[in-house]
Amino acid sequence: MSGAANPARGEAAFMVAGCDLCVRPSFAALVAAEGEVGPLLALAERAAQGRLTLAEMEALLWHCSAGRPEGLARERIGEALVAQGVGAAMPAVRAILRQILLGGQ
Repeated sequence: MSGAANPARGEAAFMVAGCDLCVRPSFAALVAAEGEVGPLLALAERAAQGRLTLAEMEALLWHCSAGRPEGLARERIGEALVAQGVGAAMPAVRAILRQILLGGQ
């Protein structure tokens, strides 16, 4: 793992499989997510309208997670979303959306 999430750097944490996953929305991570979910501005618009899907959240969290523990399967993120509820993931998802819309302010 690459350390605790640093909110000053636009990072957030999300608990997955007993580990705090550091969500770091870097350029490379956002490009990878965009390749899967489509244009990120359209995704941000859907999120603002409350139409972000679980699959889109899972993709954003997967691609933007830094220093994932070895062997962590992507499905564990989806399981964590369901087990903890979407609200538990919102700080991390908001960090990603903030980076998309505002950049590294």
